[in-house]
Amino acid sequence: MIRSMLAGLAAVLSMAGTAAAQPVLYRNATLIDGTGAPGRPGMSVLVEGERIMAVGPVDRLAGPAGARIVDLTGKYLLPGLIDSHEHLATPPNRRQAEASLRRDLYGGVTAVRDMADDLRSVAELTRASRKGEIAAPDIYYAALMAGPSFFADPRTVAVSYGFTPGTTPWMKSVDAATDLREAVTLARGTSATAIKIYANLPPDLVAKIAAEAHRQGMQVWAHAAVYPTTPAEVLAARPDVISHACSLAHQVAGTPPTYQSRTPMDPTPFLKADNPVIAGLLDRMKAQGTMLDATTSLYANIEARAAADPKARKPLCTGAMSDALVMQAWKAGVAISAGTDWVAPYDDPWPTLHHELAALVKLGLPPVEAIRAATLNGARAAGAAQDTGSIAVGKLANLLVVTRDPTADIANLKSLELTVKRGREYRRADFRPLTKTEMEDAE
Repeated sequence: MIRSMLAGLAAVLSMAGTAAAQPVLYRNATLIDGTGAPGRPGMSVLVEGERIMAVGPVDRLAGPAGARIVDLTGKYLLPGLIDSHEHLATPPNRRQAEASLRRDLYGGVTAVRDMADDLRSVAELTRASRKGEIAAPDIYYAALMAGPSFFADPRTVAVSYGFTPGTTPWMKSVDAATDLREAVTLARGTSATAIKIYANLPPDLVAKIAAEAHRQGMQVWAHAAVYPTTPAEVLAARPDVISHACSLAHQVAGTPPTYQSRTPMDPTPFLKADNPVIAGLLDRMKAQGTMLDATTSLYANIEARAAADPKARKPLCTGAMSDALVMQAWKAGVAISAGTDWVAPYDDPWPTLHHELAALVKLGLPPVEAIRAATLNGARAAGAAQDTGSIAVGKLANLLVVTRDPTADIANLKSLELTVKRGREYRRADFRPLTKTEMEDAE
């Protein structure tokens, strides 16, 4: 029995990648460090355990005795990618979540920001990923707060199984009588990184939730409009990140009283030129350091589904409208992070994040800026820039090796050979997408 248990453990560890048992010198690559700086040829990175110990020119950085040398001559080394907007457990489905996370990791994604789900499930995925029991990115996640009327949404039933929706620490109904100090403390007990302020809350409560979350050392992640709270009122609460560039348009088109009463917005005021009302919002975002989780590929995806199926829901924004708002934000100097909020078909061999990066470049961001959106800016959005998002001494060894220059063409990220997460190596050649039978079994 002991022998079979050990064999099982070995199989699990093999699936999760090989942990570095010795120092590793990734030698002589063109380094794209995630800060937006140009690539630097002839650079080496020394990794010991989970951390980067040294970064320097190839002729000045030699590995210590016994180090394993990985020759990257002619190749490119950059930080692991970060998806700023995923949902891993609405409703919880462990097999499906692990399949999605495995595709992420083997496609170059070393961290994700989970934007509120059943945190019982997400916390276990986070633990298993951190320990190396499953092949998965690191997960940074939020507990959600919304007004009582939001909890008629059927998704809240799916993520609160065993409890009345709105009464759990990870999915909390908030009104004027709520003890916010207690509510945030209980949310912290889930090990959440942030409070997500979602929907059906008046401006005064949005501001009070944000203030209490910040007081207790949590980040604040909010929708750009919280219904009936306008984007300007959301920004007055000084969130760290707002999601969905599309929703900024409510400042012009009007902000519905509830999440459930939203309807598609007219794109006309946003397509021909930068909108002056949006410009005021963006100036405030830049001044106070609020980031934008753009999710622009989401709207093109919803639009395509609606065109193919007359019964499908119509998008709040057209893809072109969302793109225009993202581009205006980027030109205004607002920090953009690359989030998806949708899932590519499970037989797609690449993570959904690659669709978002392609969309960002198509609308006008240079590839190096799209990379920054998915590396250093993604780390900032997750509250994890001290540990990841760029290649620097002391940060986690979250690295990608690609054979073609992604700053010349963002599609070159798909020349991926190797993902390194916390010093563990995952070779792209070892990945295969799910078969149709496996997809059906995971549903």
